[in-house]
Amino acid sequence: MSSYKRNAFTYATIVAFGGFVFGLDAAVISGTVKFITEEFSLNPMQLGIVVGAPSIGVLLALFFAGSACNALGRRTTLKIIALLYLISAVGATIAPTYWTLVASRFLGGLAFSSISVASMYIGEIAPPKWRGKLVSMTQINIVLGLSAAYFINYLILNYANSDAAWVVSTGLKTNVWRWMLGSEIIPAFAWLVALFFIPRSPAWLMLNGKKEEAINTLRKIQAEEEVTILISEMENEITTGSQDHSLVSQLKEIFSKKMRVILIIATTIAIAQQATGINAILFYAPTVFEQIGGGSDTAFMQSIWVGLTSVVFTILGLLLVDKLGRRPLIIWGMAWIILSLGICFYGFQTARYTITTEAITALSSVDNVQRLQPIVGVEYGSDIEFKKALEDNLGAVDARNYESILIQKAATINSILILVGILSFIAAFHFSVGPVMWVLFSEIFPNSIRGIAIPFFTLITSLVSMLVQVFFPKQLATMGISYTLLFYAVTVAIGLVILYRYLVETKNMTIEEIQLKLQNK
Repeated sequence: MSSYKRNAFTYATIVAFGGFVFGLDAAVISGTVKFITEEFSLNPMQLGIVVGAPSIGVLLALFFAGSACNALGRRTTLKIIALLYLISAVGATIAPTYWTLVASRFLGGLAFSSISVASMYIGEIAPPKWRGKLVSMTQINIVLGLSAAYFINYLILNYANSDAAWVVSTGLKTNVWRWMLGSEIIPAFAWLVALFFIPRSPAWLMLNGKKEEAINTLRKIQAEEEVTILISEMENEITTGSQDHSLVSQLKEIFSKKMRVILIIATTIAIAQQATGINAILFYAPTVFEQIGGGSDTAFMQSIWVGLTSVVFTILGLLLVDKLGRRPLIIWGMAWIILSLGICFYGFQTARYTITTEAITALSSVDNVQRLQPIVGVEYGSDIEFKKALEDNLGAVDARNYESILIQKAATINSILILVGILSFIAAFHFSVGPVMWVLFSEIFPNSIRGIAIPFFTLITSLVSMLVQVFFPKQLATMGISYTLLFYAVTVAIGLVILYRYLVETKNMTIEEIQLKLQNK
């Protein structure tokens, strides 16, 4: 590998590691849901707020991320983001109250803009033929972070259930969720240090009149014969583009007539990516798997399968994104997502829930289990009906605390079909719309407005993500798991129709060539 290729790969790897920190931060909360619910006596809406707090934070951050990228540069903005991750991890680990935990998670959400800024930076340093792979490295790191979070949660839970002396002396047994959240501290610190070794973006340097430094940076990451061509293209785009780089001016350009197709594509994929419900599955993984009836320990183990599936299919998508192209992966991937969610809907829709006399005898862990005697032998046709009966007989607090084991004893459900459906959904997302959206964001916007455009459309996807995370516990309690998944499938289907009409292929094209193709369409 030549030195410039090695440099481009190294810089992209460092920046993409922020995806690992993001994935770890996002998914580690899944293992804490039960513990923080019990410790702070949370209702479904309060639980949704603490889980979704980072997505609320990123909404605020993205209002400033574009301006920060333009004013301070991509590199400096990434350093600030890494510092926010570190402070958030420490704060959440030692949080003494519910609201300090929410505040710490919210602060971490300010750092969630790392994904858009990373895609922007990598897209600007990557050679065209490598751009798809290098930008997708962020998604690889995200799923590695997700997988690490599930694995760490599983290990911590297992150790917490043992009576080893070190477990007792370190407080692991009584502070399980704090150890889980604290696992992010070391990776966040490592990323912050590594960011001091990357150069500033050549596109940002050109926009700020630092041509010589831009040339020197390009020589580190591009073949010598390409440097002059790229500099010329950047100068031409700056000259022909708007000379007013204010926030208002760039937002006006995003909504201008020549950007109409780009606006439709970016808005649709930004909504559709999170409307799949991916973060409901990832951030509440053990909770989702408890609905199958496997119990808490089994649910944590099945969450690891989610992480492994994410890694395998993200790598596969990474290998194929520059071969098959962006459009086929998006279109067929979304169709695959719809099919997978349909399988899950059918599996949950046909489930039945019945508490038997034998189950009552075996439920020694439930206080005053005879309270369930009025519903023994009664068959319930949905999880909503069953949970309502539990609440009527046990009260809201005990029904919530014992929900997992009661579903495990009562459910007659095709758990294999649902598990296959969920893993198929995870595979489809990470093979297609998951990583490819960020590739498209790094390609379809002109250099003159990308500093605002990428954070702006990331703001849209983050808003949808926040709504999914905050309202999922409420949807689970009111709509049930089956109709919640059906709702996601219908939303994705609408996005698929729109993208089938407007999405164009962009592989192996320079950013300038992509602009011409989109504007001609």
